[in-house]
Amino acid sequence: MSAEKATFAAGCFWGVEHLYKKHFQQFGIHTKVGYIGGNTTDPDYRKVCSGTTNHAEALEVEFNPKKVSYDTLVEFFYRMHDPTTANAQGPDVGTQYRSAIFYHSDEQKSIAERVTSEVQEKHYKGRKIVTEIVPAGKFYDAETYHQEYLDKNPNGYECPTHFLRW
Repeated sequence: MSAEKATFAAGCFWGVEHLYKKHFQQFGIHTKVGYIGGNTTDPDYRKVCSGTTNHAEALEVEFNPKKVSYDTLVEFFYRMHDPTTANAQGPDVGTQYRSAIFYHSDEQKSIAERVTSEVQEKHYKGRKIVTEIVPAGKFYDAETYHQEYLDKNPNGYECPTHFLRW
């Protein structure tokens, strides 16, 4: 089986990428950050941060499902951010910081819905998960300086809500 893509939005893409790389690099994943889910072509960071494009800051993960499953990547997504806040992660507020899973196939959609339901029941009984599960549209790569930002800038900003729960 060839590589697949998984696309997640969970707040500031720097911290999302950093955590996925830290926990899954040994499985040969490749990551890049960018923008998805908006209503303009060729968004850039300044436009996305203005709130006018409706794009989410997102992470695209290329992975080998024989080495790490999509189920595992989705469950990790829920562990590493707060999926119960609409359009915000900690101090980062706006549609670009929403919680979303952008699926690339009907199978991914089904898995994302199942894992979401399981996580809701097991870990968020008192709070509703507001994560969007939507088809992946065009992914626009973020500017070069955003790629692997926290690897290049170890003391750079990392959203305080990006840590592993349970």
